[in-house]
Amino acid sequence: MANLFLLSLLLIFLFNSSNAQGPLSPGYYPSSKVQSLGFNQGFRNLWGPQHQSLDQSALTIWLDKTSGGSGFKSLENYRSGYFGTSVKLQPGYTAGIITSFYLSNNQDYPGNHDEIDIEFLGTTPNKPYTLQTNVYIRGSGDGNIIGREMKFHLWFDPTKAYHNYAILWDPNEIIFFVDDVPIRRYPRKNDATFPQRPMYVYGSIWDASSWATEEGRIKADYRYQPFVGKYNNFKIAGCTANENPWCGRSPSSSPSRAGGLSRQQIAAMLWVQRNYKVYDYCRDPRRDHTHTPEC
Repeated sequence: MANLFLLSLLLIFLFNSSNAQGPLSPGYYPSSKVQSLGFNQGFRNLWGPQHQSLDQSALTIWLDKTSGGSGFKSLENYRSGYFGTSVKLQPGYTAGIITSFYLSNNQDYPGNHDEIDIEFLGTTPNKPYTLQTNVYIRGSGDGNIIGREMKFHLWFDPTKAYHNYAILWDPNEIIFFVDDVPIRRYPRKNDATFPQRPMYVYGSIWDASSWATEEGRIKADYRYQPFVGKYNNFKIAGCTANENPWCGRSPSSSPSRAGGLSRQQIAAMLWVQRNYKVYDYCRDPRRDHTHTPEC
């Protein structure tokens, strides 16, 4: 009963703090459990090498009229793990442009792939970036792909400094983190709605004018080129494809080695979702939810 009383007090504080400047402390910081690695230790260029530069540990990729952008890919593919990087986004007009960090097996299963996304949807001056999280399970590129998007604004300006963004994927759940604050938890409810096949880690910048900004209403404008994404502080701690997904390399998502989130982490996540979530696929009346039974 005492624990329930404390949790009730915490939730009361949470729902009365909508004007706060930042989320509640999560109390646990999984990024601190993973050592940073240099770009070349974990990744390689995938496309657009002439639009990619490495300065010590910092990677810059960019898009302009002469290219389709640039992307990079991990050296290994993974069955589970913690995957993070720090990103600094470009200010000003970036409508139509996607800057991303994600897991995918699209190259192994074209048209039938799995994916876990962190995508920054470009914007126009004086409007905030949107961070889109997404999960695909055996999706396809034929127009029938089933996305599971949840979108957020951020409680800081992501163009002013680097901030850490991470995906923790284990056999039971997927958790998205921003500066170690969990913003979304996607649990495994059944095999059909959870990605299980190995995936590589990717990052990229590219033109997605058809959908990225206000559902495609505002397009990329190359008068504002180049469009730049900056990455550093890469972190990978995971089980590779030929290992058991419980190999034990990734950090726990919470102080408990059993996984899940602590009450303090849940309170921080609910604060973010109450104040900064701007879209939830499960609450979209335009969606056919027979395709997303986890809702």
